[in-house]
Amino acid sequence: MKIQGPTNKLIGDLQVMGDKSISHRAIIHASLSSQESLLKNVLRAGVTKSMIDCLRILGVNIIENNCDLIVKGGNWIKPNKPLDCGNSATTMRLLMGALAAQNFSAELTGTPSLQHRPMKRIAEPLRQMGATISQNKAPLVITGGKLRGIVHHSEVASAQVKASLLLAAMQAKGTTTICQPGPSRDHSERMLSEIGINLQYDDKKVTLVPNENQINPTNITIPGDISSASFLLAAAITIPNSHITLRKIGINTTRTGILDAMKKMGADIDVFNHAKSGGEPIADISARYSTLKGIMLEGNIVTRMIDEFPIFTILSTQAENTTIVRDAAELRLKESDRISSLIEELNKMGTKFEEYHDGYKLTGPQKLKGAKLSSHGDHRIAMSLAIAGMLAKGNTVISESDIADESYPNFQKTFNMLGAQIV
Repeated sequence: MKIQGPTNKLIGDLQVMGDKSISHRAIIHASLSSQESLLKNVLRAGVTKSMIDCLRILGVNIIENNCDLIVKGGNWIKPNKPLDCGNSATTMRLLMGALAAQNFSAELTGTPSLQHRPMKRIAEPLRQMGATISQNKAPLVITGGKLRGIVHHSEVASAQVKASLLLAAMQAKGTTTICQPGPSRDHSERMLSEIGINLQYDDKKVTLVPNENQINPTNITIPGDISSASFLLAAAITIPNSHITLRKIGINTTRTGILDAMKKMGADIDVFNHAKSGGEPIADISARYSTLKGIMLEGNIVTRMIDEFPIFTILSTQAENTTIVRDAAELRLKESDRISSLIEELNKMGTKFEEYHDGYKLTGPQKLKGAKLSSHGDHRIAMSLAIAGMLAKGNTVISESDIADESYPNFQKTFNMLGAQIV
């Protein structure tokens, strides 16, 4: 990917693709029902393709019609080959939860990057529930068993841990309670409630009582992805004369930390036309070029914007005065070490950071210059650096930039349509 910077302005009114987290959950929930489910506006990208491919090997019938899926699952079959989760940790973690109750063994594998991602925080409670799991990192073999409900206290507030254990709990005997030290995204709880699963939840705890009846189908129109939207919003508020409006974006409060952070920085953002879709709040969002100021980020807001820190870091380079991020050590366990990776690449563009084990400090605004950069095989790093390239003087070239297709396959096309120059 080559970006010719600086970009003059971005103008447009558009929709973004379906939310990645909700798409994953909708697909796997639907696959556990023997009844037909209709999923609309599903994210069609590398990560969801990995999920669909694995489920088909497990005997799930999935019919594709552009961004809509018709899914009919129920009785899964023993796979005749390893389940390749690609670069998608979400695919692997959710499959672990669903496979924990099956009466067969399955091997889960993926890219070298995925094989370095931590699975212990899911494997250990699944073992307590009755599953057998060969090791705590991929490739791993999981053998299902007769699961029993447990009370699990998680050391970190992780939506993926919670979602995986809820998939197992739906198929277990007895009540399961999952306790976490703080809030995490609640898409699973909302969706399971919509299909009639008996659960109660708040910011720190969810309790599920399994139904003996068959699992109901999942019928949902998936909101636009706030994580993908954040790249467009960030570009609009940092590129002079820009104005972008995005339609039907998911604004679940467990995901809108990035909007809160942008507003705290002084961004001109308007959220309007509030509605609901599939149990999720949605709205239209508009953003205009703004003068930003540095802020301090720590505590619960970090969890509410954990996937948006790469693009927030680009914003912070353009903000006046000091920006400090703490409590974000989880960033080092993503597709790359997102703290070190970002600082390494942005330093090539002329920035100066003070790096902490759980965050960073910088003082802005800092002028960016075009450079040759690496995505570190991380889709969010690639797209964030592309926005940095739009702000920089001169050309920016990003290697391995096609990794953006993992979550936003139309990234380059969308930005060029708005006025960017990416080749």
